[in-house]
Amino acid sequence: GCRCKPSMESVNVAGSAPEALLVGLGAIPGAWLRLKTVNHFEPMVPKKHWGTFLVNVTACFALGLVLALYESCSASTGIALLMGVGFFGSLSTFSTFAVELLNELRAGQILTALVLAVASIGAGLLACAVGYALGTHA
Repeated sequence: GCRCKPSMESVNVAGSAPEALLVGLGAIPGAWLRLKTVNHFEPMVPKKHWGTFLVNVTACFALGLVLALYESCSASTGIALLMGVGFFGSLSTFSTFAVELLNELRAGQILTALVLAVASIGAGLLACAVGYALGTHA
């Protein structure tokens, strides 16, 4: 663990106004990029869920990297809030992933829903692990 940062137990859960501002400043471009990416794939593939898959896996990799850099004291709390919570947190979207799975199930597309669920979770975990490993060797 990192000795130059406070333990998670001592961090104020609500956060301060400057911390909230950092998260918000990161969230705006992250949400915009998610919108553009997901909508970009709509004409190319029959379902938007592959765009959602792409942004979620990308965010998993980046969050793994940010976590490793934060734990090793290579990234400040401000960078972790701006990029990790703000940008990559708003780039990814679990709720849209869940709705897209539900829509596939409601349409009777059980195999598609299963492939999407397994691929999303598996690729997300792998991407997060690769990002974390890369960050620990930075």
